[in-house]
Amino acid sequence: MRPSILKSLKPDVIVEMLEMAFRLENWDKMIEMADILYDCVQYIYQEQQYRKAKELPLLLLEQERPLVYYYGFSHLMRGMAHQERGQYVESRACIDKYAELGWLEDLGEEGLEVVEEFRFVAQANGYALDLISGRVEVLDVYAEFLRENPEEVLPGLDTIVRAALRHGRDVDDLIAAFAEQTAEFGMYEDEGNLVHYYHYSYRMALYQKRAGRQGEALELVLRALRLAHQSGHDGHFKRSLALFESLREWAAGEQVREVQEILRGCSEEVSDSYPRMLDDNVYDSHSIQH
Repeated sequence: MRPSILKSLKPDVIVEMLEMAFRLENWDKMIEMADILYDCVQYIYQEQQYRKAKELPLLLLEQERPLVYYYGFSHLMRGMAHQERGQYVESRACIDKYAELGWLEDLGEEGLEVVEEFRFVAQANGYALDLISGRVEVLDVYAEFLRENPEEVLPGLDTIVRAALRHGRDVDDLIAAFAEQTAEFGMYEDEGNLVHYYHYSYRMALYQKRAGRQGEALELVLRALRLAHQSGHDGHFKRSLALFESLREWAAGEQVREVQEILRGCSEEVSDSYPRMLDDNVYDSHSIQH
């Protein structure tokens, strides 16, 4: 990308675009935007270092965070996209890059704090990548890491359940060990944790269904459906509704009615996408097996 274009870009705007691509699960767009963010901050960094060496006035930047943050964020988002695409070698390379950002000059106190934050995130995501890619032998070490870092329990358990589904593992004992923490998940209100809570609920529903525990699976998929509706994420909503449909024969009448109410409360656009689900002949409570 030409320097003239890079100079006109604002890192915080690109960060917002990356976050949007993540919410939409558009992994190709995430990689594209992560590359643009990296090129942008690389240009800024090199220009600042040149001006410093030549004793010229530094660029006046409009950015909310230290420059090192944007370096780390570009690698983080690229790595997450590669992981979702099953490109684990590429994802590991990205983790290695944001694990050590101390090479940048003129970090300052705030920049050094950002370096430490990304180092911690790299450790957590390294464990997660190990599990997702099949290295289930790190499960006990990861569980201990979660005990020492309670703020990581929700995304961590989501990762563990995801790995259990992918690799056919039984993690009942581990999930039970974190029962006290999981009971608090519903208290989260920030968007990031709500996304993790949706994925955890949905995957736990799949996990319980696989184990033949349809009652538990129904409660979990209803929670996932509520969260998807709350967030307005159409893809999550469709996915959860399809899972509920696969469990419908075990649903109680009140559970079916709750789904009907959620559907009626959706926007006209979403409701029109599911005309069959609004048909009382489909969700006839008299035909439900208890």
